[in-house]
Amino acid sequence: MDQNLLKDLVDAALKAGADAAEAVGAERRALSVGVRLGDLEEVEREESRDLGLRVFVGRRQATVSGSDISAEARAKLVERVVAMARLAPEDPYAGLADPELLARGPLPDLDLYDPTEPSADTLEARAREAEAAARAVPKVTNSDGGSSSWSTSTWTLVTSTGFVGLHQASGFGVGASAIAGDENGMETGYDGRSVRWEADLPSPEFIGREAGRRAVARLGARKIASTTAPVIFENRLAASLLSPLIGAISGPSIARGSSFLKDKLGQAVFGEGVTVTDDPHRVRGLGSSPFDDEGVANRTANLIDDGVLTTWLLNTSSARQLGLKSTGHASRGLAGPSGVAPSNLTLQPGERDQAQLIRDAGSGLLVTSMFGPSLNGNTGDWSVGCSGFWFENGELAYPVTEITVAGNLIDIYSRLVPGSDLEIRGASNAPSLLVDALAIAGR
Repeated sequence: MDQNLLKDLVDAALKAGADAAEAVGAERRALSVGVRLGDLEEVEREESRDLGLRVFVGRRQATVSGSDISAEARAKLVERVVAMARLAPEDPYAGLADPELLARGPLPDLDLYDPTEPSADTLEARAREAEAAARAVPKVTNSDGGSSSWSTSTWTLVTSTGFVGLHQASGFGVGASAIAGDENGMETGYDGRSVRWEADLPSPEFIGREAGRRAVARLGARKIASTTAPVIFENRLAASLLSPLIGAISGPSIARGSSFLKDKLGQAVFGEGVTVTDDPHRVRGLGSSPFDDEGVANRTANLIDDGVLTTWLLNTSSARQLGLKSTGHASRGLAGPSGVAPSNLTLQPGERDQAQLIRDAGSGLLVTSMFGPSLNGNTGDWSVGCSGFWFENGELAYPVTEITVAGNLIDIYSRLVPGSDLEIRGASNAPSLLVDALAIAGR
């Protein structure tokens, strides 16, 4: 979106009585294609151009957003948001980011934008290839379809303190979902990948075969009796264990006192040797950006360093509430004040691969699917529905289903052992993770 348009919007807000303002412009184009059983099922195209405006009148703030960017619509937007701010309750922590914390040029080149724009025919061909490969796997009897997608987006931020920043990104994806069946029932399997550059996509055939393989491997899944045993979380989903960590160390949670880690800053939360890194400047990273959503400079940091919790994740508001400075983790959409989010989160690998973890654990559960997590944010008590494979004598024995794994995350984190099989698949990544004993609820 034209930076001058956003600058004019900010200037208009100041002239209308705002003490400070920030304008955000977002443009997006996207195309996705889905097929099922060899037939074209869905084609979706999106084109949007939206803007948002946040203003401050003293310590009162308000935000508005809209898709009509005409001069008349912008004037009404300014009038409305300034009037709203005057009526809003005071927030002693509201305001734009401190100028000394803002990102200044030159901004890092993160290589997030691939100008390639595939046609609908190209995307359809990829989706068909992925689904065909899945259906070709022996014992695959049906399909939930194949899909392929492309998108491009531009985000521009202008503030009355003089910050102007823009970043552009592209996205390419392919996925397939297979259904395997035998005399004992049916099971599903999925695989998919999203990347910034088209050349980094795995082949649709590979994605389809993996979806089919995972479905077939689940055939004959059993229910098991409740027990306590070692649990290994597969690398594809192990990063899900970090989601409660991020919520627990976010500035708003700490300011409210509603975090099970609120007293743990500077203390060992994980075992020795465990490191969790947040890297907003990973080249071609799905969570990368050259600055946070308030314009604050962001940087790579070890959130967990050799097991020790080193920092909270702070935006401007939560930092002021805690008497600290923003850590560059502000995250926002077009409307509403900023929240907090990480960028590219990675639990660094250990020394043993998944097979070695299984051999060393002897008998236990390998989790390959999780759903319906439950968390008490104040205590860290956590449970999740899952399925996977039971292993015995250091080898996979049979698939299992309809089980729940539960424990307290403070205890789980302290005993967690990372494997060596880290694979960067998204914005949040981890190797396989072993916990030496967890409660498993079965039949």
